[in-house]
Amino acid sequence: MAPHGEGSEEALVVQDENRKPISSILIIIAMQTEAIPIVNKFQLKEDLDSTFPKGVPWVRYHGSYKDLRINLVWPGKDSTLGVDSVGTISASLVTYAAIQALQPDLIINAGTAGSFKVKGASISDVFLASDVAFHDRRIPIPVFDLYGVGLRQSFSTPNLLKELNLKVGKLSTGDSLDMSPQEEASIVANDASVKDMEGAAVAYVADLFKVPAIFIKAVTDIVDGEKPTSEEFLQNLAEVTAALDHAVTQVVDFINGKCLSEL
Repeated sequence: MAPHGEGSEEALVVQDENRKPISSILIIIAMQTEAIPIVNKFQLKEDLDSTFPKGVPWVRYHGSYKDLRINLVWPGKDSTLGVDSVGTISASLVTYAAIQALQPDLIINAGTAGSFKVKGASISDVFLASDVAFHDRRIPIPVFDLYGVGLRQSFSTPNLLKELNLKVGKLSTGDSLDMSPQEEASIVANDASVKDMEGAAVAYVADLFKVPAIFIKAVTDIVDGEKPTSEEFLQNLAEVTAALDHAVTQVVDFINGKCLSEL
């Protein structure tokens, strides 16, 4: 998109939007285990007359909390295998459909993630991502290489950071739970503190529609630690979802009554 001056019509519209109190937030989350504590905390109700196309497994919960309308969407279970539909494809599709149907003022992509002891991370730490990028879209052709990485900044929230005790770091996204040597090199190049399987996909779609997005990730496993990632992830999932729930609640409470420019 071509740059616009501060006095342009589009810039003025953006400024007006940034000054209006946030009224609608969309929480995008990958797994049912991660979603249910947040659904319960905000007393959200499942949408039984689905907003989404017939046949898709995507699930929407909705309700009001203080001055906010909250929609929480997760991609549901795979119709063949019955497991959570994790990964970038499901995240992209459900983000696209939810933005179209629900027109949120702000997106919160919340979930669990791996992190690194070299970055000083511990289990249950919660990160607010400053930037997001992919680590498994390797296209070694000039300019296409940058497209593959897909680096995007998350929406800036300096006041939220001052208020809440969250760590800050870069988020790197890929479609595998484990980490190949090539992916490790890409994660290092991304200077990532956390890795997940959805964030950069959500960021890509949010950017298409110019919807501000923030990313809250709670650490289930230390990728460069002693335990296998899959074992540590399953061992810590329940405990870490409680930390995630607490952080999301703090963020939503902070957002309530504020406009985007006050975050």
